[in-house]
Parts: sequence; structure tokens; C-alpha cells
Amino acid sequence: MAKFNAELNNSMMKSLEKMERNAGDVMGEMVEAGSEVVLRNIRSNMRSSFKTTRSLEEGLGKTKVYKTPSDDGVNVQVGFRGYNRKGVPIPLIAGAREKGTSRGEKRKTFFRRSFKKALIESAMKAKEPKLFEGVQ
Repeated sequence: MAKFNAELNNSMMKSLEKMERNAGDVMGEMVEAGSEVVLRNIRSNMRSSFKTTRSLEEGLGKTKVYKTPSDDGVNVQVGFRGYNRKGVPIPLIAGAREKGTSRGEKRKTFFRRSFKKALIESAMKAKEPKLFEGVQ
């Protein structure tokens, strides 16, 4: 059987402990940056797909960064909430425009097209160096 022993000096241990303490905050900033990209893409896609987007833009938003209790994941939700001025749920309007309706409105995907993996990852990677600040 192979055996491995490693010894770390105190400064290295302190750097790793600092990185561990800051990891949650930095991960939150990374997820926040990714959600900003998605929010910007949704607004852009809505404006290019529809004549009027006022009622949808009123309900578009995101949550604060939060941790899920089941797996300690760091999350932000981006979506629609609330009601328009006529009392119709904004998520219902967004869903009808995204998927179409049985009454003949054609589908105009704007939400699904907003999740561009490369753009989201690049925004998140821009925040990543903060994780390693102070680590030598």
C-alpha cells in the first residue's frame, strides 16, 4: 500500500483557512454576476420579440443570493412575479408568450434564449480571482 505524508507551514494553512472563509461570499458574487447577465439578456430578448413589454418588465426580477439547505448550493432565481394593472399574473403572460397559446398566439421564445452558457460563465470567471486573494 502507498503512503503519503504532507506537512504545511503555518502561513499556507492560514491562507487556506482564509480562502475557505471567503469562499461563500465570493461564490455569491459569482452567481450574482451570472444572474445579471441573464437578466440583461431577458430584457434585450423581450424588447426584440414584442412591440410592448411594459407589463412583463414590471414583473421581471431576481431574488437575493441564498443557500439551499439541502445541498448548501448558492443560488439566485431570475423570473417573473406579480400582477399587471388588469390583475392578470405576469408569469402567466410570460409563459403564454414563451410557449404560445391554444387560442392562436404563436410561441416567441425569449426567456429560454437568454441563458447563454458562455456569457454567464465568463461573467462568473471574472469574479473568480477574488477567491484566491491573499493566498500565496
